[in-house]
Formats: sequence, structure tokens, C-alpha cells
Amino acid sequence: MGTTINPFGKDVVKVETDFCGRKLSLEVNRVGFRSTSSVIVRYGDTVVLGTAMVSNKPVSMDYFPLSIDYEEKMYAAGKISGSRFVKREGRPSEDAILIGRLIDRPIRPLWPKGYRHEVQGVATVLSMDPDFRPDMIAMIAMSTAFMLSGAPFEGPVAGVRVGIVDDKMKAFASAEELDSGLLDLVAAGTENAIMMVEAGASEVSEAQVIEALQFAQEAIQPAIALQKELVKKVGVTPLAYELSLPQESIQEEVNAFLKGKMGKNIRTNYPDRHEKMHVIREDLLAHFSEKLGDDFASVKGEYEDAFASAANKDVRKGILEENLRPDGRAFDEVRQISHEVGFLPRAHGSALFTRGITQGMNIVTLAPLSYAQVIDTMEKEAEKRYMHHFNAPGYTIGEIKRLGSPGRREIGHSALAERALAAVIPSDADFPYTIRAVTEIMSQHGSTSMAATCSSTLALLDAGVPLKRPVSGIAMGLMLDGDKAIILTDIADAEDFAGDMDFKVAGTEKGITALQMDMKVHGLGIDILTEALDKGKIGREFILDSMMQTISEPRKSLSPYAPRVESIKINPDKIREVIGKGGETIQRITAETGAEIDIKDDGTIMIASPDGASIKAATEWIQSIVAEPEIGKIYQNAPVMNVMDFGAFVQIMPGKDGLVHVSEMSEERVNQPSDVVKVGDHVDVKLMAIDDRGRLQLSMKAAARELKDK
Repeated sequence: MGTTINPFGKDVVKVETDFCGRKLSLEVNRVGFRSTSSVIVRYGDTVVLGTAMVSNKPVSMDYFPLSIDYEEKMYAAGKISGSRFVKREGRPSEDAILIGRLIDRPIRPLWPKGYRHEVQGVATVLSMDPDFRPDMIAMIAMSTAFMLSGAPFEGPVAGVRVGIVDDKMKAFASAEELDSGLLDLVAAGTENAIMMVEAGASEVSEAQVIEALQFAQEAIQPAIALQKELVKKVGVTPLAYELSLPQESIQEEVNAFLKGKMGKNIRTNYPDRHEKMHVIREDLLAHFSEKLGDDFASVKGEYEDAFASAANKDVRKGILEENLRPDGRAFDEVRQISHEVGFLPRAHGSALFTRGITQGMNIVTLAPLSYAQVIDTMEKEAEKRYMHHFNAPGYTIGEIKRLGSPGRREIGHSALAERALAAVIPSDADFPYTIRAVTEIMSQHGSTSMAATCSSTLALLDAGVPLKRPVSGIAMGLMLDGDKAIILTDIADAEDFAGDMDFKVAGTEKGITALQMDMKVHGLGIDILTEALDKGKIGREFILDSMMQTISEPRKSLSPYAPRVESIKINPDKIREVIGKGGETIQRITAETGAEIDIKDDGTIMIASPDGASIKAATEWIQSIVAEPEIGKIYQNAPVMNVMDFGAFVQIMPGKDGLVHVSEMSEERVNQPSDVVKVGDHVDVKLMAIDDRGRLQLSMKAAARELKDK
């Protein structure tokens, strides 16, 4: 097989361990010679390259410039893209974007506050074992690369994807097991605590989620220990770095200026609070601009950072010391809720959900199954018939922002709301439609993804989609101070920015359907997560009760503007006849009836049109094509196709001709068939028999006799 020579003379270092039933190995110094660090991770037949790049000097930004990307390669699965025109990888798929976010979320909080060195991480899947998803191996690769870089990353972290198989928790379950099971949960953490959770579920209990978290926390330990072992073997040299923090003197000046201006003076409803905070901030900047003159421009950013820090501390102080939330609510109180449905006249379903200042408008569109989205990625080739999309332009936060394609945040929020409803969407057999729900956020002030979830439920019911059960969602928060932990229900922006956890949970009255949990501290114990889940259940049940006062069940009938879809089942062997040579038959049916037709391999045919007469015409046409001749049946007005000396051939259905012998044309003697019929005539015939060669024997006189008796 050969040997790779490291150009810097370094030996390849490899460590391995047993991890959830397979061998996990980490290897360095074989590839990626110019990167700050790189590692090859192997697990089963999955191979992931993790690379890290860290800049030498900090950059002038008011946030940590960390980017993490997950690269799907079609060759990793032995595939060439099914696209007819584009064969090379281009823009990442939504799955790849979501996995990149998944990896980012447990890693981002583990860097020092004020760290402004630019950091890039790339996880590239080089080989994919089809028995499990490669995303958690990519997370381990990324964590290991950062540990090896020498940057001040306070890891390592690792993650597992957990399913319930045969009533037992299983890590690295197959895609089929996850799709058919009750739970698909990703948990990532450090040696001591959980950092991130994301899950989709089929109405599982809070107890099952906690059991999965405990299972995951124990399962990741070998992967964390292996990363530490590799770092020790390699002997990583720490990189020098600078932290961009406000000067202590500036923070002291800002704190002194703000004394007496915050606290109870700004504990009020959010519109008033925002206005008061804006005035205080502008007064602060004006004061120090006048005081410092021309020197202020160079330090303005530090004064702004110091103000933000003071504002966050004021929020934390109010909650932890004074038991007061920024808007005066109780810790378990949900903001004022209102909602309405059916306010867009041409939409198939529409809803407006308002909670506090946060507002989501959802619009549902129904279409035939042929409009399902085709998924073609490294991991799967499939069709997706339920889609949720999320948009949040700049005006929703009171800013001027350029419009463009959705960013990672919008795609993430879209996926979370979609996952929350996926478990209750009816099967295509029960509701043969493609469903697209679009949430247009009108105003943002905390938990827009849960507003999207609630507005989606309302709009789907308004559209007449027979959901198994309605879904609601809520965002929970946390303030930690030593051993003191306060759980907050329905957090708003200020509590999110100042808090230690952002936790979103959605579900029905029966159980949880989606979960997303991110920590801003170095992880949390299971006891706090249990309390958050229990209080989240109370909050989402409160919201669901409110929603049900507006609409509690699907509309009995669809919008007059929605297409009607009916299905018929034919013998799969007859599909070719319906399609016709080169699609000629089905194209003619579509053109002449105006109906859209979708044919499945099992012989199911979906016929769609807003016009019932169009569906009926297409259905009858198809049935006439696939119908089998019935002995004893009378076929009326059947065309004469050919006249011979011994009789006439009559077509009783498309492609089915039978012979009317001259003796069966009339009760009276007929000398020549042409004396009775000619080509193009239409006659009534009765099918008398089908011989062993499939030939049809017809009778005009028997048909006439029977029709006369009737």
C-alpha cells in the first residue's frame, strides 16, 4: 500500500479506542501539512478529515470570528450527483449547513471571552459508512483539530446520535432505525457536562429524553479520553493570543455613568424598556464623545462593549438577586399571546401568531405529490413532501439589511420548526399532497423558531391538513450563579443575551416532537436539564391551550383555491399503457382534461386539479385504458374498426378489439357484413367469450336482445 513521508520529518501518530461498539482512531501528521492542525478520524468505514486554521493576530471585530463548515463529498458514498447539469459539489446542501451548525454549537462557548483571532474549522467526509450518519465523527474530528492547534480551546467535546431501537437506547443507529423509531437525538458535551442537545421525536416523554441524555453523556467519554491521549502524545505547543476586552478603566467609567440609571428604572414592558435603553446608550456615547473629543473614535467600540456588558449584568442581577425579570414577569410567565387564522384570502391556509413583540405569519400551500422536493446528497436520495421555510428580513429587528438568500440561522430555525411538525404530518396515503409551510417573521424579540412552530400548526389546521395532533413550542432560559439556578419560561432577547442557556422544546399534549438546547457556560448537569424540560412542558401546554381557542381541528374542507387530489390503483403492469409510447398517452390526458397526473411504481395514480370535472374526466380515461374486458358485459356505442367478409372488428375499449362474426350481427340472416356496418359506425355489442389466445368474441344480436328486454 505504500507509506506517506511527512515533509517536516514528523512521525505519524495514531491512537485508538473502542467507542460505542466500533474502533475509533485519531491520526496526525499524514495529511494537511500547511494547516495549523489536521487530523484523520476513522470509525467503521467512515473517514473524516478535520482541519483547523488559527490567525496569528486578533482582528478588529466585535464578535469571535469562528467559522465551522461541514463538507459533503459525493465520492465518499461512491456516488455521482444525480443532477443532469452539475456534477461537482457546489453550494452546501441544507443538511450540510445544519450539520455545520450542529458541530459549531458545542464548540463555540469553549473559547475565552474576548478572543478575536480568526478561526476556521473544516470537517470533510472522505469516506462514508452507510451503516450510520457521519456527523458525530465530524464533530470529534473538529474538536480534535482545535485541541491540536494550540489555540485556547477549552475542550475536548464529543457527540453521539441516539435512537430508541427495540425499546433500548442505541448510539450510531442506522438511518432506517432512526426514521422508524421514536427518537433521533444528538447530544454533545465535555467530560463533565452536556453542551448541546438537538432532537426530533415521535411524541416521547420528558423521562425518555433525560434517559437518552444520560446514555449519551456516558457514551461520549471514550472519544473525549482519546482526544486527550492524542494531545499528550503529540505534545501540543500553546499559541500566543490576545483578548479584546474593555479596559478595566473604561468599564469602571461606564459603570459609574450608569449608576442609578438602570435597575428598577428599566424593569418594564419591552417597547418601553427598549426605548429607555436606547436613550441611556445614546446619552452615554454622547457624554464620553464630548469628554474625549477626537480620541473617542478609536475607543468607541470599547465603550459600546462596556455598555453591553453592564446591561447584561443588570439583567442577571435583577433575576438572581431581586427576582425581577427585565419586563417584570414572573419566572414562569408567558408573554401575552394572540393569534388568528384565514386572513389571507387566496392562501390555502394562513395564520398569524403573536407572543409579546415576536410575531410569525405562516402560509401553507398544497400541491400534488409530484411537487415533492428531490433530495440528492452524499447521504441520501429521497423525496420530501413536507417542507417548512423561514424568512426574517432586517426590518423584523428594526434594522436596514440587504435582502438575500437565507443564512445559516434562517435555515436552522426552518429545520427546527419543520422537525417539530414532521411527527404529526399525515401520511401521503391519508393526505396525498405536498405541503409547503412558509413562516414570514414580522417582528423578532426572542424565540422566533417557536413562533414559527406555533403559526405553522395554526396555518396547517386552517388549510385542512389532518394533523395527528396540534403542536406548540416554547423557549426556556437559565441564569446560573454558583449553585443557584433559575429557569425562565418564554425568554426574550435581553434574557437570551445575558443568560446561560437557550432551550427550545416543542410537542403535543402527548409528548415532545423537537428539542434544541445550547449552553453558553461550560455545560450543565442532568438535574438542571430535567427541571428545564419539566417547566418547558408546562409552558408549551399553556400556549397550546391558547392556540386551540382559535382553531382546534383541521378545516372540514380545503380552500377553493387548493388543488383536489384523488387516487386510483391500477395493476403495475398497466403503467406502460397509461404512459403510452414516449409519454404520448399521459400527455394527451393531461392536455385535454387539465388534470395533473402522478404515477407511482406500485400502480398508485394521483390525479390533481382544482376542478372536480377535470379529475373525473382523467379518472375515467385512465380506467378505460387499464380496464379488463368482462364476459357478459354490454359495451355500447363501440366503434367499428374494420369490416371483413366474415364479420367486423369492434373496439370495446382502447387497444381492445373483438370480432362480431357475421352470424352474430342480427337475428335475421346477413349475407355480407358490409350490408349492416361500415368502418366508423358505432354499435352495441356483448362480450360472449375470450378464447385461450385472448381473442374477444362479440355479439350484436345478443346485445340488442338484452337491451330490448331492459
